Amino acid sequence: MESAHFTEVTLRVDGADHTARIDNRTTVLDLLREHLGVTAPKKGCDHGQCGSCTVLLDGRRQTTCLSFAVAHDGAEIVTAAGLGAGEDLHPIAQAFLDHDGFQCGYCTPGQICSAVGMLDEVKSGAPSHVTDDLEADPELTDEEIRERMSGNLCRCAAYPNIVAAIHEGAR
Repeated sequence: MESAHFTEVTLRVDGADHTARIDNRTTVLDLLREHLGVTAPKKGCDHGQCGSCTVLLDGRRQTTCLSFAVAHDGAEIVTAAGLGAGEDLHPIAQAFLDHDGFQCGYCTPGQICSAVGMLDEVKSGAPSHVTDDLEADPELTDEEIRERMSGNLCRCAAYPNIVAAIHEGAR
């Protein structure tokens, strides 16, 4: 039975093309996890408040639990699992490992994607709420990292290690 409430969408996820016919109310997160079997992004709060579902969507960090998949037809999505090159971890993922930037690990994929996206924002000169000089390139201080990563929560409170990992990965 055909219905106007379903749409076929095509996405490139971690380098592979996927097409799925989905209910128009399906979020990007549910498309990834339930339809495509991509489990790196996690469903935490399902309200866009914890950041565990963060991916890079067309190069920018995005919480996927609040984004309808039909609005992103043709998009490129990179999850934490797709950041590395083969067996080599992405420098941020390696820094999280080296600095124990995780404990239970549930938030880690979202933290890593958010950190990668955040560092791209810093490189582009985008200021945050704590950036002192809006004319200069942002300085990657602990305060700057904490502010920019504030949308990603860690129930285990591994924040000092996450900040250290981001400093390391930024080098």
